[in-house]
Amino acid sequence: MTIKLKRGKEDSLLRFHPWIYSGAIERREGDEDEGAIARVFTNDGQYIATGHWQIGTIAVRVLTFDDEPIDDAFWRRRLQLAFDMRRAIGVADSDVNNTYRLVHGEGDNLPGLVIDIYGQTAVMQAHSVGMHRCRQQIAEALQAVMGARIANIFYKSETTLPYKAGLGQENTFLLGDAADDVAIENGLRFHIDWLRGQKTGFFVDQRDNRSLLEHYAHDRDVLNMFCYTGGFSVYAMRGGARRVHSVDSSSKAVDLASANVAMNFPGDHRHQAFAEDAFRFLQQMDEDAYDLIILDPPAFAKHKDALRNALKGYTRLNAAAFSKIRRGGILFTFSCSQAVSKDQFRMAVFTAAAMSRRKVSILHQLHQPADHPVNIYHPEGEYLKGLVLHVE
Repeated sequence: MTIKLKRGKEDSLLRFHPWIYSGAIERREGDEDEGAIARVFTNDGQYIATGHWQIGTIAVRVLTFDDEPIDDAFWRRRLQLAFDMRRAIGVADSDVNNTYRLVHGEGDNLPGLVIDIYGQTAVMQAHSVGMHRCRQQIAEALQAVMGARIANIFYKSETTLPYKAGLGQENTFLLGDAADDVAIENGLRFHIDWLRGQKTGFFVDQRDNRSLLEHYAHDRDVLNMFCYTGGFSVYAMRGGARRVHSVDSSSKAVDLASANVAMNFPGDHRHQAFAEDAFRFLQQMDEDAYDLIILDPPAFAKHKDALRNALKGYTRLNAAAFSKIRRGGILFTFSCSQAVSKDQFRMAVFTAAAMSRRKVSILHQLHQPADHPVNIYHPEGEYLKGLVLHVE
């Protein structure tokens, strides 16, 4: 497919932004199938980019600004660059860590593609039809780059592809059939449910923030809300917490959190898990029961239309925590909603603090780790926001 832009609509591409919006396109010619490779030209006929064509507001996700073929060599080269960066920052080929994100969409100049590594299993996720159409080619390139480091590639895109594309995609192994579901993060072991779990099975993006929490956990009573697989709980246990309570509305998540704690700390009775609604648990729990609380909810706003309600939700959630946390307590609070900016999230937390009439200080401002890089030309990729707060 070839695409011709309207006059003057190439400006964002000259700044290397990797999205082309449908309103910028004057004419399309050639393969009209969603996910086709599209070569993009200015109104004057100058080549400017190549990417995946898709139906919707974002019409093209740019793969390259060089006039090059999207072939086997292209995929190997991009994956090799991504792997080399993970080795350079110390998360790949590590003795204490075999869990990391290898490809983070636009951050690795591969928009629409996510690959997480769990031991010898790579979990690959497509967020665009174009990446779905290239999945086998990408899997072969991944094998070539990673070699014996991986024995399995699980393709998990059933819920991430545009439903209107009608692809009927089912999650499946493209390579191998993993039996071992245990991965290591900073010396701690976790069961990874890549078959049925959220995202690729584990929230890799909180690794650095979990390590920070471990630093604050000593001799504290810890409440981990929206615990999912219990990542923060396990780190709090190793940090010397007096007791750790994990809460999630999903009984399966609570069971998995308990299993992860037991695998790392067998017979340790400091941990308890509760399958309850987070807001109800916060409202009904005793005041001063905890002096370290983690609020890491799922995305309250997955698109701009939900932003207003999402901000109200963050305010309500944090206000409940402020009203119950013990004097001198520490609150770790997060938003993973891409539609919510850092300033908007901070204002929601500020409003909650004011409502509770507590004195609150910011100790740390948190974000996603280095293996979730943000393309400097695509600031929208900075999705994870967090604050560590001291509450008097």
